[in-house]
Parts: sequence; structure tokens; C-alpha cells
Amino acid sequence: MAEANWYVVHTYSGYENKVKANIDKTIENRHLEDQILEVRVPMEDVTELKNGVKKQVSKKMFPGYVLIHMIMNDDTWYVVRNTRGVTGFVGPGSKPVPLTDAEMRPLGIKSENVVVDFAEGDTIVVIGGVWKDTCGVITAMNQNKQTVTINVELFGRETPVEVSFADVKKMN
Repeated sequence: MAEANWYVVHTYSGYENKVKANIDKTIENRHLEDQILEVRVPMEDVTELKNGVKKQVSKKMFPGYVLIHMIMNDDTWYVVRNTRGVTGFVGPGSKPVPLTDAEMRPLGIKSENVVVDFAEGDTIVVIGGVWKDTCGVITAMNQNKQTVTINVELFGRETPVEVSFADVKKMN
């Protein structure tokens, strides 16, 4: 079986979420769940300052583009390419080029899954990064982002902090 890769699809500006919804619906209708694995519109949290008021908003990292994790074949290419709002795949000519692991890393999307020996409720110690030498109990785990959320005492109150799997180890 062919390997699944991440591909970039160009869309009409402002149609990213519609394209994602349309592809998701087509995957369900045509039973392509094993070939088109995931469709993403990468978002980032940004602090905007308007009229002297700071506000947290989510903005698209790449307006006009959608990321698709899929096995490239004639069927999947046709389904994605002929989705309303899609103008084409990113790549030379009509041949889509998959993203490399190095290109995916800054997006927080990792192709390799780290197997961990801890779970929610376990006590861990942070061994790297900003929170090094901090201990905490895992309150949540995000396998997709490869992160754990722990509560840290900050200014006298419990504050949730997200830490990468690579920066933590289980306490004995």
C-alpha cells in the first residue's frame, strides 16, 4: 500500500473552511477514510490590539491554502481537484509535491508518533524547555500535537501549561 503524505491545496481566498467541509463530506460519501486521512486549515492564535484593547483571535496561517494528509492516487487526486473552491494542488504542472517532514515540523504536525509511558493523572517532571525542573500532574494529552497539559503554580494560582512529549519524563 502506498504511503500517505501531506499535500497543499490552493483554494479561493476565504473558502478554506468550505473546502475542508466539502472534502470531509466527500470522504464520508465515497468511503475514502482509508485514503484521505486528514484535512486541515492551519490556524494560529494571535493577539490583536484594537482601540487599546488586546484580544486573542485565531487567524489562518496560510490564507488560500488547505493541508491534506492522503495517499495520492487517481481517485483521491480527482476528488480533491474537483472539489468546489479548489484551484489546484501546489506543485509544478499538474503533479502534486508532498511536504517534507522538515516543512511539517513548524506547523506542529508530526508524522512520527512518539510512544509514551505516561497517561492523564500521572505525575511528570519537565526535563527541557521553559518549564525545566517543574513537576506537575497531567490533566490532558494531545496525541496529534504530541503535547501534555499540566497545572503549574504561577503567582499563587494553578495555571495550565502545554509541554511537548519530548520535554517530559514520568516520575517514579
